Amino acid sequence: MNNENIQAIVERPSDEELHHPMEDLLRMDRMPHIWCPGCGLGSCLSAFVEGLNKADVNFDKVAVVSGIGCTGRIAGYIKLDSYHTTHGRAIPFATGLKLANRDLTVVVFSGDGDLFAIGGNHLIHAARRNADINVICVNNFIYGMTGGQNAPTTPLKAYSSTAPYGNYEQPFNLVGVAAAAGASYVARWTALHMRRLTDSIAQATNKKGFCFIEIVSPCATVFARKNRGGTGLDLLKEFGRRSVIDHSADPTKIPIDMDGEIVCGVFVNEDRPTFWENVQNGIKSKLEKTLKYEHLSKE
Repeated sequence: MNNENIQAIVERPSDEELHHPMEDLLRMDRMPHIWCPGCGLGSCLSAFVEGLNKADVNFDKVAVVSGIGCTGRIAGYIKLDSYHTTHGRAIPFATGLKLANRDLTVVVFSGDGDLFAIGGNHLIHAARRNADINVICVNNFIYGMTGGQNAPTTPLKAYSSTAPYGNYEQPFNLVGVAAAAGASYVARWTALHMRRLTDSIAQATNKKGFCFIEIVSPCATVFARKNRGGTGLDLLKEFGRRSVIDHSADPTKIPIDMDGEIVCGVFVNEDRPTFWENVQNGIKSKLEKTLKYEHLSKE
């Protein structure tokens, strides 16, 4: 190897020559991000951006809404119209956005604590109404940003700062809740299933109705340390070992525990009228009856 080749390898590329492959959709001025080494949120963000690209949507018509917590910071890193809302209220904000401008693709991106604890009531009723929004929930089994407290998803016997002797509260099965509440699309993947997760996000983006995707993601700093799970990479390897893909599984019967299977797949994908379509049909039916009555009364 001659001196010129060595010099070319040693020299750092200029800032003009350095390009992130997703910089068109990321706010590079806000990098580096706040997430811990080994956290799965970077992979979740990457899959989301790739999924939007694959869905071939108009980025000027995409709005990302997030709540509070580690996952909630995603809205601030995306170079799209975004809304970082109050704790637990991402879904009502998103529903309002969609009703005000039905041309928008509205995506809620938040964590299990934000969406299923303080925000749980909003989620089940948005699914029941079939609000035309997408909800991506990153499930790391714990409150990471606030100190490692029990979350509604913390598995039985798992340790947290508020369960030093192990958790004895039955956790939510997120895909089961979403499906039972009436969501039109329900899927679960881990942060390791990047290709399948990307495809699922693209599929949900192009679908009408309430679409829910759970992403099982490692929390290396809090959950792994309290439960002797090793590093974030160790948790990902564990997810890979335990994951089973079964699209035919009943979503209400596949909870996640500390050492059992993590059943992944697209469990619900059906078409039914959205909330707005039901409102429009109801108004139309009422007007038709009223006009018919007025016409008959004049005869």
